[in-house]
Amino acid sequence: MPALTAAILAAFVAYGGAWYLGRIEGNFALLLFMATVVTGAYWLAERFVFLPRRRAAAERLEQQTAQRRQELAGKGITQVDNVDLAEARSLILQQPWWLDWTAGLFPVILVVFLLRSFLFEPFKIPSGSMIPTLLVGDLILVNKYHYGVRLPVLNTKITEGQPLARGDVVVFRYPPKPSLDYIKRVVGIPGDEVAYLNKRLTINGQPVPIQPVPEFFDKDAMRYFKQYQEQLGGKPHRLLIDDDRPAFIPGVENFAFKDQCRYSVEGVVCKVPPGHYFMMGDNRDNSLDSRYWGFVPDGNIVGKAFFIWMNFGDFGRIGAFD
Repeated sequence: MPALTAAILAAFVAYGGAWYLGRIEGNFALLLFMATVVTGAYWLAERFVFLPRRRAAAERLEQQTAQRRQELAGKGITQVDNVDLAEARSLILQQPWWLDWTAGLFPVILVVFLLRSFLFEPFKIPSGSMIPTLLVGDLILVNKYHYGVRLPVLNTKITEGQPLARGDVVVFRYPPKPSLDYIKRVVGIPGDEVAYLNKRLTINGQPVPIQPVPEFFDKDAMRYFKQYQEQLGGKPHRLLIDDDRPAFIPGVENFAFKDQCRYSVEGVVCKVPPGHYFMMGDNRDNSLDSRYWGFVPDGNIVGKAFFIWMNFGDFGRIGAFD
């Protein structure tokens, strides 16, 4: 067992190292699931096989020691070796290293797996596509059950939750590369006709209310951007618009249901197909979103982002957001 355990642990380390170095596309959900299964198997084996064996060995030692002393006493020998049975029993019952690193970690890994799979998952904002709502470096929490509980790894929905609504900030698996997680705002739900023309958003022929607010200073770009408050789905949020960027959308990829979109120099108009969503970033001119790579299938939804739990550069950002 020690050799087998060492091989299993080496395989996990090799997978993580190759992922870190960019040699493979890692899947943390799969890695965590496998770690839970493996450590769980060791935990069961420890509980029902290895620990009972060690307890039986400790009892045999106690019985053999008592029998030896009884035999010696029968021969009139009272001076015997002073054996510390308590210490010997403790050494026998002690878990070996290969169980410490498997069965001993199972409760912690199981709790992390359950929390991450069914309740809340942490994410770090890597880009500025959601500025000013979310900044680079924000550490956020995502509600995994709001839209229905999904099986880990498979991402198959097993319970019905709340439907996605316009204005929700959602984490999803990036359709062109599902191993990546993206975060955007839901702009269009199934059946909607979404138009983004001349940098104005229209849903089903109705312009989304917008009003100017004080300019936003981007510390990374060291410049001011025009900032607006938009009323989408009854939820006010702020967005940025860069007047120096054209309304035309360059570099559009081929994607499923692309025939439902019409592109022009003014922007794009799309009819959202059933079971799909149209996503956009709040940093409208600096966001790679559904305008470029298409619709997000319902099966790609991870959860609803709702809370900034830490930003090491600005503690004041901690709190809920819309």
